[in-house]
Amino acid sequence: MKRIWCIIILSLFGPLLSPKIHSSSEERFSNASILPKYAEDINYLTELIFDEFDESKPSPQKSMLEKALTGYFNLIEQGAIATGRPLTIIDFSMPSTDDRLWVIDMEKMKIHFQSLVAHGRNSGENLAKNFSNQHSSYMSSVGFYLTGETYQGNHGYSLRLDGLEKGFNDQARSRAIVIHGADYVDEKFISTTGRLGRSLGCPALPMDTHEEIINVIKEKSPLFIYAEVPEYLAKSPLLKPLG
Repeated sequence: MKRIWCIIILSLFGPLLSPKIHSSSEERFSNASILPKYAEDINYLTELIFDEFDESKPSPQKSMLEKALTGYFNLIEQGAIATGRPLTIIDFSMPSTDDRLWVIDMEKMKIHFQSLVAHGRNSGENLAKNFSNQHSSYMSSVGFYLTGETYQGNHGYSLRLDGLEKGFNDQARSRAIVIHGADYVDEKFISTTGRLGRSLGCPALPMDTHEEIINVIKEKSPLFIYAEVPEYLAKSPLLKPLG
């Protein structure tokens, strides 16, 4: 594995890997081609991205971000995604009243979006505590997904998802777990109920931003839904360190 990354870097991207790579973030990450250098330095990359989060808003745990990045590079290694595709993270260990979805521009290492996102109605009230891969459970599912195609459905403009983790989310498409907009995902709903509304298992987004977010992440970009589920964290092969 290390030899493969070295060959890629030395033969194709050598000029980019000069000492300038430790200057500004714009210089470090002017394009996606230097990402392979960080495939074996996830801790460093985690720190760089963490610095980009808006300090005035809730931030994800660094340990969760590290897991998301590990999965991202594992998916690149498997050929499931192209280098530089945006990475979407949802942290369901946080309450629904927090902006707990992030879309990371992996070419520029910038936070493209931060948003409210709903969980399934049987997963919990303000906190998502229960997760399922079963039909009619009306719960959210943890793990890595690939975004699919867009379509017009009952909720308007929506985005299909394919779960990549057997036993944890691989029934997503047949369960019709998709990204869509919902009028119960907004601050007014929170002020009335003390939490967001809940979906039938879909990661629902605000009506005023869901189309823009979908257009950025559609067509084979990774989505990572995190929750503190010990069985998943112990068993997922995508969370295993590279190499």
